[in-house]
Amino acid sequence: MTLDPYAEAPPGGGRRLAALNPLAKIAGPVPAMVFLVFTRDIATPLAFLALAYVVLLVGARWSARLALVVLVAVPAGIALLGATLTLWTDASRVDSSVIVLRIGEWPILSGAVEIGFATALRIGAILALALIGGVTTTGPDLVRSLVQQLRVPYRVGYTALAAFRFVPRFGQELEVIRAARRVRGAHGGRGPFAAIGRGAGAVVPLLAGGIRHAERVALAMDARAFGAYPERTERHVVPFRRRDVVFVVGFWVVSVALAAALFPWGLA
Repeated sequence: MTLDPYAEAPPGGGRRLAALNPLAKIAGPVPAMVFLVFTRDIATPLAFLALAYVVLLVGARWSARLALVVLVAVPAGIALLGATLTLWTDASRVDSSVIVLRIGEWPILSGAVEIGFATALRIGAILALALIGGVTTTGPDLVRSLVQQLRVPYRVGYTALAAFRFVPRFGQELEVIRAARRVRGAHGGRGPFAAIGRGAGAVVPLLAGGIRHAERVALAMDARAFGAYPERTERHVVPFRRRDVVFVVGFWVVSVALAAALFPWGLA
């Protein structure tokens, strides 16, 4: 791999988490996420959920969308999932616990509530830890770090990135198709069957547009001699700095400290 000495700095580097290497933001939370899979109590996932929120609050660039996900969607999802799992818990496993609520003839036992919300908090904590890297990393930077640090073949990395970029392209094509139908007055009526018909009618134009886009991408990659050499010149560098090591080690230390402080974990 060679580097372009005249390349401009990547835009939007940002501060704090956005300035870290994407691999560091994955390597730090992953051990805690794996550990949470095997816990069965409430305190441990709640502590790691709080840790993820603190890291996001301090290091992430907050937007309305991020605030909606972190402050509304995640807590609401945990509450809904916890209530659902409480109802699904086998009563024979917790028949020795006390009744905290009765819905008609259906008793809600404290043991079922604990199991349901422990599971929901565990899933929510894993999701929140994944958001640390997910909301502060761009796809191109992740691919660059995989190629530069983990030595993933650039043919694999950048081909996968090009494939992922087909998704927003399909969204744009669908909007164009809908606009064209509205101009022609071909609304197709209202109701669920009309919506299904409109969706089915967009399949062929979307497929044709995807084929055309794939041909253009292939021609552009061939014109730039993509894959002709074992290494390629990198326009932007995503280095693994000392602060990345500090973040990873610090996150591991805090995770171990939380796990040790909350021992025993209720492993099953």
